[in-house]
Amino acid sequence: MLSRVGTAALLAGASLLFTQSAFAHVSLAGPGVAGTSQVLTFSVGHGCEGLDTASVEVTIPKEVVTVRAVPAVFGDAEVITDDAGIVTAVKWTKVGKAHAKDDQFYQLQMRIGVPMLPFATLLFPAKQTCKAADGTDTVVDWVATAAEVAAAKEGEEPEPAPALFIVPARSPGWNKFTAKAKITDLSVFDDAQIVWVGDAAYSKNATTAELIKNEDGVTELTEIAANAEIWVKY
Repeated sequence: MLSRVGTAALLAGASLLFTQSAFAHVSLAGPGVAGTSQVLTFSVGHGCEGLDTASVEVTIPKEVVTVRAVPAVFGDAEVITDDAGIVTAVKWTKVGKAHAKDDQFYQLQMRIGVPMLPFATLLFPAKQTCKAADGTDTVVDWVATAAEVAAAKEGEEPEPAPALFIVPARSPGWNKFTAKAKITDLSVFDDAQIVWVGDAAYSKNATTAELIKNEDGVTELTEIAANAEIWVKY
């Protein structure tokens, strides 16, 4: 493994800039870092059937026990709790009239304590409400799991819930992890210079990815098996 790490260090010579893509639905930028306090950003890419977004309510998964809402362009957020005082949802409601057209992009934030659940995925189901000029509401529930989206039949369009994949806490340089479950979406490592599993490597950086393709004895890493040993350089 040490020889492979040495090769990976040469491959990781190019710098990496991590950028978030623009999504068309209520999406959540990630990954989350286990055991840290982190600001989550929910992006609202569009309204409902041509109508402007009037409110967004995000359900907090039970694994998250610390939540602080961040005021948005909508105004202050409503923090919803149960009888025990546990935060169950955060809701942002627009102050004033809705826009006449669906031409706005919104970002809503909250700060949470990311639970110590490395390589787990937490869902934050969202309810998006849009309001017509006559006061009529249109509601879209973004609640589907990745499995439900993947299993959808032709013509079905389940709305995916915002999801946060949690990575272990890390430090600059090389980090060694063990995957507790299979990882098929390697974009969770897009802020890393390179990811190394056995004789396979992955990098979001185009220059490093090209070096991986051309390196003798190295294959392109496309997924990570459960219980695999992972070397990641940040």
